[in-house]
Amino acid sequence: MLVFIALATGGFAIGTTEFGTMSLLPLIQQAFSINESTASHIISAYALGVVVGAPIITVLAARISRKPLLVGLMAVFAIGNGLSALAPSYPWLVVFRFISGLPHGAYFGLASLVAASIVKPHRRTQAVGYVMLGLTLATILGVPAATWLANITDWRAGYWSVTAIALAACLLIVIFAPYQGAHGDAHPLRELSALARPNVWLTLSIGAIGFGGVFAVYTYLTTTLSNVTHMSAQWAPVVLGVFGVGMTVGNMVIPRFADRAQMPTAGAMLVWSMLALLAFPLASHNAWTVTLDVFLIGISVSLAAILQTRLMDVAGDAQNLAAALNHVAFNAANALGPFLAGVVLAYGYGAEVAGYVGAALCVGGLIMWAITWAYDKRTGHDPHPDSRSSVTNH
Repeated sequence: MLVFIALATGGFAIGTTEFGTMSLLPLIQQAFSINESTASHIISAYALGVVVGAPIITVLAARISRKPLLVGLMAVFAIGNGLSALAPSYPWLVVFRFISGLPHGAYFGLASLVAASIVKPHRRTQAVGYVMLGLTLATILGVPAATWLANITDWRAGYWSVTAIALAACLLIVIFAPYQGAHGDAHPLRELSALARPNVWLTLSIGAIGFGGVFAVYTYLTTTLSNVTHMSAQWAPVVLGVFGVGMTVGNMVIPRFADRAQMPTAGAMLVWSMLALLAFPLASHNAWTVTLDVFLIGISVSLAAILQTRLMDVAGDAQNLAAALNHVAFNAANALGPFLAGVVLAYGYGAEVAGYVGAALCVGGLIMWAITWAYDKRTGHDPHPDSRSSVTNH
């Protein structure tokens, strides 16, 4: 359990900076005298860092043992956030946010592999879910704490707090994470072999498309609560916290089903998400119903742990890269969902229609899920974890 706490602490730091930056935007905008659109570029810079860093770092570090690599990644993350807190100007802040995003995908991919390697095969998805708990708990505890600290001091304090958490994660990983030496055949080209596997791309497409719906609603949730629900500003963070509670419950419960029936559970979560998103426009007119619906949407985030485990199954000898690419896919979803919702809103529709956009993306994810499962049947791939050797220890 201490290993999971150590790995999840790194996820807590990452989640705090990823989601907390959205709360810091007004303070950053004021500090540098820039408009809201310009300020949002730091979010895009971080996401770009994730997309660039995940595959490059994972491939180049193929021969490095997992434990020192985890410590190194979290150290770079701490440095990136420390530099963000020291940024002398807005352009430098954009650069430092990009640097902060570089270790994100590689860290989560590697942490998931380490967690899955120390449990029995039938508990792998649960182990990945425990690592993801750090990310979900960040939305309940880390983000409000960092935002509160920034509001009573200045925006830089938010990034200093993330730096402190990241350094604590480094120490915990050093103390509690098991040492797993690099595989004798480890090589960058071996990791790149994951890109030649159709099942890897199919699995990534499920997340890149199907997960976009959650981000479509989350991005415009505060606007919906203000303009549609007419909820007072002080209650909006409570609803955002309820979303985090839903994520936490999902990551604690749903992986237990996925370890028994991986693909059926993934399909069920896509259907769950689609129905919850379809209900969002109607539920958004009442404070109680929208809060309940946001909780249900949060539960569907557990799809991330399911797809993470599946990528371990279908990547063969290139599990490191495949696991890291999962977070590239979700950052693609984070770009796709809000973009499509923004296009619809530009035509004059209310923010609550983001739910319909999200539901449509879930349908797209379900189509890719069906194609993937059909590919499994045609190629004879058995997604049940007990039928294979689990995760390679290296």
